[in-house]
Amino acid sequence: MLASIGVKSINDLFDEIPENLRAGKLTQVPEGQSEMEVGRLMQARANQDGTYLNFIGAGAYEHHIPAAVWEIVTRGEFYSAYTPYQAEASQGTLQLLYEYQTMMASLTGMDVSNASLYDGASGLAESVLMAVRAHKQARKILMPSTVHPIYRRVVQAIVKNQNIELVEIPHGNEGGHTIPESLKNYEGGEFAALVIPQPNFFGVLEEVDALTDWAHAHNMFAIGLVNPTALALLTPPGNWGEKGADITVGEGQPLGAPLSSGGPYYGFLCCKQALVRQMPGRIIGRTVDKNGKSGFALTLQAREQHIRRSKATSNICTNQGLVVAASTIYMALLGPEGLERVARASHANTLALVERLTAIKGVTRVFNRPVFHEAVLRLDAPVADALRALEAQGILGGYDLSEHYPHLGQALLICATETRTREDIEQYAFHLERIVSKRRLDPPCAVKANPNV
Repeated sequence: MLASIGVKSINDLFDEIPENLRAGKLTQVPEGQSEMEVGRLMQARANQDGTYLNFIGAGAYEHHIPAAVWEIVTRGEFYSAYTPYQAEASQGTLQLLYEYQTMMASLTGMDVSNASLYDGASGLAESVLMAVRAHKQARKILMPSTVHPIYRRVVQAIVKNQNIELVEIPHGNEGGHTIPESLKNYEGGEFAALVIPQPNFFGVLEEVDALTDWAHAHNMFAIGLVNPTALALLTPPGNWGEKGADITVGEGQPLGAPLSSGGPYYGFLCCKQALVRQMPGRIIGRTVDKNGKSGFALTLQAREQHIRRSKATSNICTNQGLVVAASTIYMALLGPEGLERVARASHANTLALVERLTAIKGVTRVFNRPVFHEAVLRLDAPVADALRALEAQGILGGYDLSEHYPHLGQALLICATETRTREDIEQYAFHLERIVSKRRLDPPCAVKANPNV
């Protein structure tokens, strides 16, 4: 190859790079190994993570994924195909994305879906930007404290330098939800949208109908932040209130993506037809050619690499086409009945988990409203210590809420999906009871009055 192009060495191809900027020899790269040696090395690295009984949710959920899903997705036709920005993407890829959009629009009850975003958190930021652009007047967003705290951080990072203000709504102490009557404090203000999580970060179900109607009555868009698995049981956002939510967004990981130490996941985004021009991402359409044969085409793509940056709907270039392919196959394999079975089993396991753990002395439930597959418990012991002790027993006991919600005290967010069994729950309860009894918080010491003072 070098001889054909008239170059003596590979280094000559980089002669424009000054010598002082070159990396030189890669001294930290180990010597080459055989396939068997590399396989053993990677297995050892993976084993360092350990195998745990998982009761953590908090935005990423351990669901059963049929073996066929990733066997199909890792075929070369999907696995090595470039992210389908281009209009000349293969018909197979375009058809799969069209089917994904159809499924997501049906699941959420919305008019249209895009072909994925980077993740759920950045997807929420995109929905906020959509609402502000479409509203054209207000640049404030009502953001409940029951929205995932990491999502709120991501949204703030993306919108803060665009003169968009996030106004936090506190949650009710008893129910752990946004109380519709409390929104009277925000009437008369200029807000572009109200974010409505369902279920919220605590696992609690919000009063979505009342919240949606209140937003519309006060000239705001309603943004539904939803768990897609929960939608197999709950009213879809498109049917909330009298008119339905205007935008629906969420994390697609529960639909066929493994936890994978945090990713890759993807964000889904759906909206009403009236807002479709404000939606970032790609939309695949179905049509016919001059001979009447069905075909698929990339019909909408409003992103920074195609048009002037000032006109772009998003400057985040990455979507997650491969994970979307997995979700499409996952939903096709399970179908509506299968998704409903997963949701019902997850809900039932969570109720059983809560009932069993709250039977332990020193463990109480924090909120009194219905939940989907997560709930908040309060321990009569330091949560951080209890979680470390549980981990030593091979159990990931939940998510410590003290960093983001210190006012809840020693609060723990627990989760159970369809993958948990009665034996799993009993094992968790056995170890938690032992740990709490040993590490129970001491009552404050009584201080005797000093008669000399």
